[in-house]
Parts: sequence; C-alpha cells; structure tokens
Amino acid sequence: VLGHPKYRESQRIAVFLSMPDEIQTEEIIQDIFKQGKECFIPRYKPQSNHMDMLKLLSTEDISSLALTSWNILQPGDDDTAREEALASGGLDLIFMPGLGFDKKGNRLGRGKGYYDTYLERCMKHPKGKPYTIALAFREQICDSVPVAENDVQVDEILYEDC
Repeated sequence: VLGHPKYRESQRIAVFLSMPDEIQTEEIIQDIFKQGKECFIPRYKPQSNHMDMLKLLSTEDISSLALTSWNILQPGDDDTAREEALASGGLDLIFMPGLGFDKKGNRLGRGKGYYDTYLERCMKHPKGKPYTIALAFREQICDSVPVAENDVQVDEILYEDC
C-alpha cells in the first residue's frame, strides 16, 4: 500500500479505522501523517446510509474518538469542529473495507450502502470521484459478489499475492 503510485501521489486520503476482522489500517494512518498528507476517517450516521469523511488531526487523535454500538471508533455527533472532506478540497484516494470482492471491482459491504452513497456525493464535488482501493484478505476474493444498480465498483482491490 505505502509504495502504491496512487497512494504516493495522493494528498487527501480517507481510510477506515479497522475492525478486528478487517485489514488493519494503523500503519497506513501512521504513514499518512509521517508523509505530511491529510487523513480523513468515516463517521456513519445510524439509521441511515449517510456517511461523512472527517479530518483526523493525528494518530493520537484516534484515542479521543467515541466507540459506536457497532464497535467502530468515529468522531461523535457533537464533534462539529472537524473538517469534512467534501466541504473543502475533496479527496484524492479512499481506502475501502468490505466483506467480499470479485475481480471485476464489485464490493460486498455490510449492507447499508454508506460508501456507495458517499461516492455518489463525491462525483458531485468539483474535484470529482477519488480513486478507490479496497483492502482485502485473499480469502475475501470471490468469483462474483451480488450487486445492485446503485453499487459503485472500486477502482482496485489490493490483497496479498494479487
């Protein structure tokens, strides 16, 4: 990931804070700050499919985040001071989680459509849609995953031995 050309050329990067069953993103986040890039993380709104990407100030900033009922760390609803990526310069790159992927770029998420609706909003931003890279374990690569018409394909899937 850290040597990937899209990562190296990107300045504004969104990355998920990993759950135990996902590719761990801690080293990526540390490198984003080490390289002087800007890091944005998801804030999911429960009972909806709305998600924002809010600026993370440092790796230490993670310890100030609230744990949701889904066991995901994210800025609290009362945290209104953080920059939202689409309210400012947009994003260059989004690292995406998922449960399953196929080699055509289809992604099976957790069923709420957060990333799909966020990418639709990105397409309306003057900067346009950021490059998307899904981070996966080899075991998550399938022949095909079910898709709906509003699903947005990822540009690339990175997994070991890909």
